[in-house]
Amino acid sequence: MFTNIAYAMGQGGAGGQGQFTTFIPIILMFVIFYFLLIRPQQKKQKDHRALVNNLKKNDRVVTSGGIYGKITGVDDQTVTVEIADKVRVKVARGNISNVLQDTSKS
Repeated sequence: MFTNIAYAMGQGGAGGQGQFTTFIPIILMFVIFYFLLIRPQQKKQKDHRALVNNLKKNDRVVTSGGIYGKITGVDDQTVTVEIADKVRVKVARGNISNVLQDTSKS
């Protein structure tokens, strides 16, 4: 009777391949998370960083708060945006969410 219990307990941890196969689902989940969540987020951050670094005077922009305006000044950390005639606000560079394409020149 005790021999059967000891024999059954000894069979579970005998193979090295059995331990590897238990980690395969975890590895697959990490790969899926990387390609579906991490990689696209890193690409989006890289694109936004490039957009913020290329801001220049007279660009028409949208802030993250949804305010449309035209850049009248650019500093290292801030951007001055004219949102109406003679109404200018300073906005952190990181809060510029989009640069609008000027369609009136076409």
